[in-house]
Amino acid sequence: MGGIALLAREAGHKVSGSDENVYPPMSTQLEQQGIELMQGYDPEHLNTNPDIVVIGNVMSRGNPLVEAVLDRQINYTSGPQWLFQHILSDRWVLAVSGTHGKTSTASMLAWILESAGLTPGFLIGGVPENFGLSARLGNAPFFVVEADEYDTAFFDKRSKFVHYRPKTLAINNLEFDHADIFNSLDDIKRQFHHLIRMVPANGQVIVNAAENNISDVLQQGCWTPVIRFSDREGVEAEWCAVNCSADGSRFDIQVDGEIKGQLEWSLIGMHNVQNAMSAIIAAHHAGVSVEKGIIGLNGFENVKRRLELKADINGVRVYDDFAHHPTAIASTLDGLRGRVGEQRIIALLEPRSNTMRMGVHKDALAHSLTGADQVILYQPADLSWDLGDTVKSLKDAKIYNSIDHIVETVRQAAKNGDHILIMSNGAFGGIHTKLVDALNESK
Repeated sequence: MGGIALLAREAGHKVSGSDENVYPPMSTQLEQQGIELMQGYDPEHLNTNPDIVVIGNVMSRGNPLVEAVLDRQINYTSGPQWLFQHILSDRWVLAVSGTHGKTSTASMLAWILESAGLTPGFLIGGVPENFGLSARLGNAPFFVVEADEYDTAFFDKRSKFVHYRPKTLAINNLEFDHADIFNSLDDIKRQFHHLIRMVPANGQVIVNAAENNISDVLQQGCWTPVIRFSDREGVEAEWCAVNCSADGSRFDIQVDGEIKGQLEWSLIGMHNVQNAMSAIIAAHHAGVSVEKGIIGLNGFENVKRRLELKADINGVRVYDDFAHHPTAIASTLDGLRGRVGEQRIIALLEPRSNTMRMGVHKDALAHSLTGADQVILYQPADLSWDLGDTVKSLKDAKIYNSIDHIVETVRQAAKNGDHILIMSNGAFGGIHTKLVDALNESK
């Protein structure tokens, strides 16, 4: 929604927005672009007589602003519908979908196109460091969009991505998530098949060859050429990452059995190898050579909150990561381990996503954290399940219900050479700043 606000502002509209708990980096970039942020959902926010209200998918009946929009018969729409009608309808849409890695891959793709001189538009659910903004109009025809399977609005329960009608579609992976709106993995597969049905015959569908769930979706019917990629040999795929370094920072790109070039970059983790392959293939469909794709990613700076180094204090490195699903947690830890070797990793996790808070992934959570030497879990008062069972199988894990207590524990334990990985898809009670401040005070 923040990105859509930026696009509307750039298109010449006067834009304001109402929300609760808006935090950086989104709040910062909205304010910098002159978009007024109004706290809460007071119906008086509508006294400006807006021409249209774009309603986000977290808003539901009973919300004071939603009720006021309906009672006053103000014109309203959803974010994805507004985006298609006003921006995407005449663009070559390159959509990046999947359970994990959408933000990173979309950012990589946009930067490859940018470095190739194509000046794409984009809408990304994070802030790519190369651009400093999560959205811009760019120049026709290319527009990169992070294509989310979450539902559209209280009045439109289809997945958001069905509104985008891509010509180039990447599906990186597919697992069960969003348990607050989907009852099963099959429900999610059905939405992905709706998306695939919209890709034209002269388009392209790009998929991870190792993902059986994606194969299940394709078997339901696909009318578009499919390109498969893999990050390992022995998997049938036209594009393959081979000769990978242990941390994923260097690998060769092989196309139909021929090495086309080597990528050596600052990112780590096999999940980012997969993301890179997906982005390079999507850019290739738009006319960018593999060689130019590699050049683009050589200069790629990661998205904020994706293993972002926040501070290095007396040899103690503090990272911020958006991980919110066991697979993403395990991949991030594996990539960091490949980079730091035997140095100690202390993982701090807030189970904040709706699915995590419902306990859907609680059985897989412990295994995903085994890559850390020490684990600290935050148990908020309103979490519906007990984290106690999770820590039983971990060699060194603790549970706290106080952010300040976590900060003090880590401050006392941290020593030169440690890597502190903070994982949450929310603000985590401001723990990043609190911990950095505490470590600085201990100098």
